[in-house]
Amino acid sequence: MSEQQTDTAKSGAVRTLRRELKARHLAMIAIGGSIGTGLFVASGATVAQAGPGGALLSYALIGLMVYFLMTSLGELAAFMPVSGSFSTYGSKYVDEGFGFALGWNYWYNWAVTIAVDLVAAQLVMLYWFPDVDGWIWSALFLAVIFLLNYISVKGFGEAEYWFSLIKVSTVIIFIAVGIAMITGIMKGAENAGWHNWEIGDAPFAGGFAAMIGVAMIVGFSFQGTELIGIAAGESKDPAKNIPKAVRKVFWRILLFYILAILIISLIIPYTDPNLLRNDVGDISVSPFTLVFKNAGLLSAAAIMNAVILTAVLSAGNSGMYASTRMLFTLAREGKAPKFFGKLSKNGVPRNALYATTVVAGLCFLSSMYGNQTVYLWLLNTSGMTGFIAWLGIAISHYRFRRGYVAQGRDLNELPYRSGFFPVGPIFAFILCLIITLGQNYQAFLEDTIDWYGVVATYIGIPLFLLIWFTYKIVKKTRFIRYSEMQFPEHIENKK
Repeated sequence: MSEQQTDTAKSGAVRTLRRELKARHLAMIAIGGSIGTGLFVASGATVAQAGPGGALLSYALIGLMVYFLMTSLGELAAFMPVSGSFSTYGSKYVDEGFGFALGWNYWYNWAVTIAVDLVAAQLVMLYWFPDVDGWIWSALFLAVIFLLNYISVKGFGEAEYWFSLIKVSTVIIFIAVGIAMITGIMKGAENAGWHNWEIGDAPFAGGFAAMIGVAMIVGFSFQGTELIGIAAGESKDPAKNIPKAVRKVFWRILLFYILAILIISLIIPYTDPNLLRNDVGDISVSPFTLVFKNAGLLSAAAIMNAVILTAVLSAGNSGMYASTRMLFTLAREGKAPKFFGKLSKNGVPRNALYATTVVAGLCFLSSMYGNQTVYLWLLNTSGMTGFIAWLGIAISHYRFRRGYVAQGRDLNELPYRSGFFPVGPIFAFILCLIITLGQNYQAFLEDTIDWYGVVATYIGIPLFLLIWFTYKIVKKTRFIRYSEMQFPEHIENKK
């Protein structure tokens, strides 16, 4: 058992992170990471802004990038299944300061994202309870998410399994209903068809600039798929189960996103003004709701509101798990106070959980300043960090493989090998970098630059570099040479 995953109690007994996540948990965690409000709400805005063809192409390109990233992460996680995931890999195969910055960056990302999700939950609950103060819902849902993660890793895994199952079922039903409407089996889509792709400037409305803008939205939609790397540290037989989950990513992206976007574009013209609205607080404008309503499902808004609440809670639950495990690993590696590296009797890093929960309590600011304002502010400050984590995965995998080969090791000994090296990580790195730097490129095209907006969007980049280079200077670290890389001789749980 690796040093990061053991804890010796005063009695002498060894406490460990429990490998209790089964194959079905991992599969649903991977699925749940890519299905959320980005698909249920923001997908309509992508079709409206870039046209049906532009939206499909954007989802296909970003989906391919995410698939390459997951094959890279799968190779690393199956070989070295630790809860620190890409933070640990960055330290071992790039630079210790790089891994340090990645870890703290990712902890902050998810800790703040929990707060964002809890504020989003307030907006969703307004649909049913408009007279109840929003902070009450945030407190309730924060308590639920905390308890799911407090009891055991199995509690998190089971909750995420059922959350994801609801989301997957909704997408499958949506696709089935959409196909039935388009083919005439169900009424409500009399104007559906390829002619919606011929309206105005379709299929690529807005041109290349619109596609770049849409790529940002699509990128945010896919954030969370990397959770499978964090979960590897507590999964049963990771050498076998991680690759199985990774292999499903491509088909999941193809089915859940590409097919859903295609159906939306065929049933609802991209010029429909409702698609332009991207508001988690008004679920009546979700493209899923619009299609279900056209099919005659009068309770569509209420049903989709419940599904989106599930998606929000799922994201919060995953965020609590990921940030807690990352803080725990940082503490075990001496990069955070040792206090956060302690485990409870059943293998839960509760001190790290308490700290993460306190940061998530930022959501209560919404009761003071207005939930919409705080929601957008928190979203802006954490948005960049997810893309930085993806860049870290691509860099770590590229250097890991180069070092592995440089030392004369046999690639056939890897439990899982990405078949797209080096094209996969290079393609993912370049496209992810373009998306990261282009998130608010419009601000620089205006006569007067909106510096407030620029800072809010890009603050994550200088913050990451500051943490990295400060650590580098203080600890006097350097890039690790291929010949100096250390690879574990024994691959845990390899069968």
